[in-house]
Amino acid sequence: MTITPPALSVFETLESEVRSYCRSWPAVFDRAQGARLTDEDGHTYLDFFAGAGSLNYGHNNPVLKRALIDYIERDGITHGLDMATTAKRAFLEAFQNVVLRPRDLPYKVMFPGPTGTNAVEAALKLARKVKGRESIVSFTNAFHGMSLGSLAVTGNAFKRAGAGIPLVHGTPMPFDNYLDGQTPDFLWFERLLEDQGSGLNKPAAVIVETIQGEGGINVANPEWLRALADLCHRQDMLLIVDDIQMGCGRTGAFFSFEEAGITPDIVTLSKSISGYGLPMSLCLFNPELDVWEPGEHNGTFRGNNPAFVTAAAALNTYWADGQMEKQTLARGEQVERALRAIQSESTGTPPDIRGRGLVWGVEFADKNRASAVCARAFELGLLLETSGPQSEVVKLLPPLTVTPEELDEGLRTLARAVRETA
Repeated sequence: MTITPPALSVFETLESEVRSYCRSWPAVFDRAQGARLTDEDGHTYLDFFAGAGSLNYGHNNPVLKRALIDYIERDGITHGLDMATTAKRAFLEAFQNVVLRPRDLPYKVMFPGPTGTNAVEAALKLARKVKGRESIVSFTNAFHGMSLGSLAVTGNAFKRAGAGIPLVHGTPMPFDNYLDGQTPDFLWFERLLEDQGSGLNKPAAVIVETIQGEGGINVANPEWLRALADLCHRQDMLLIVDDIQMGCGRTGAFFSFEEAGITPDIVTLSKSISGYGLPMSLCLFNPELDVWEPGEHNGTFRGNNPAFVTAAAALNTYWADGQMEKQTLARGEQVERALRAIQSESTGTPPDIRGRGLVWGVEFADKNRASAVCARAFELGLLLETSGPQSEVVKLLPPLTVTPEELDEGLRTLARAVRETA
């Protein structure tokens, strides 16, 4: 199909220059359902972006929508701060019964505020409070959010520069395979910890993504994650897993760290925890870490009750019987087969393919190729984004509820975009 750019005058004249996604997708979107969006001119797009991972169950999921409409129509609480409400109780009970107990996870649940970076800030503050230390170790190419504490443990130079002030008390270490296997895992990190002359302040915690989404779909091996968990235990550091984009089933299991068989001290969730794209985040931690004073960390919108309603509906609908994990892994195999075919058909240096579940990346030797592929895919009716420090990776993030037919359609479109940008 041919896309005619719409009149964007009010967006261009009134909205800040900081806007970004709309520059890649010059359309005025009007409606959405499942894995598809429709613009106001009637063009339909297959969505392999899913609200940056906040729409794991698709747009306007009918089960979640019905629960939300029923709640609103009966005048249920909308804004609740941290007051006890029926909606919060229903969510907590569902989260305990469907997620925590089956996995034998003892976590306390904190509602820190509506966004992922709120959860990360709470995790960092709690780790420092518990350990009485300031330093946090993060990893190369990490992304943890746009507020100052989160930026201090983020690797991307462009995003860090936006802070406008020095970002302190964060120390980067090499992520899995950052040194191309030339150095044993954690050799440098452990040497610094044990050397009294290294200059490294004893860290309170280590924060890690099991798969770096914004960093370029860099997948940590389970063995690397287990070794990291062991290092943290031996060195008296808390392990924080940022599961904001990769949690809620994106990699298959509900938590992305389950495959590695580890139990982090602290876990952050956001994006798809509400199930409907409504702002919501959680900070989970072991009970002995619950040393907060009442109100010591808070937020006006931490009690978004409509999000609790859709979150509970999502858990009870998709996670009570174990089928979602199996379906996501099967869909992931479908994606991998298609991407391997693209890889084998490529001329010159084949692209690098990596991912797990329903998050995949395609990295080309030409660093500008990913942006060109995504631009052509948009023209063909497919929404894709790039990731990586130089936007060098095409990132696939379709809804978990995408059908095999929709997945096949999108993958064929991607293959065409790759061919036509060669």
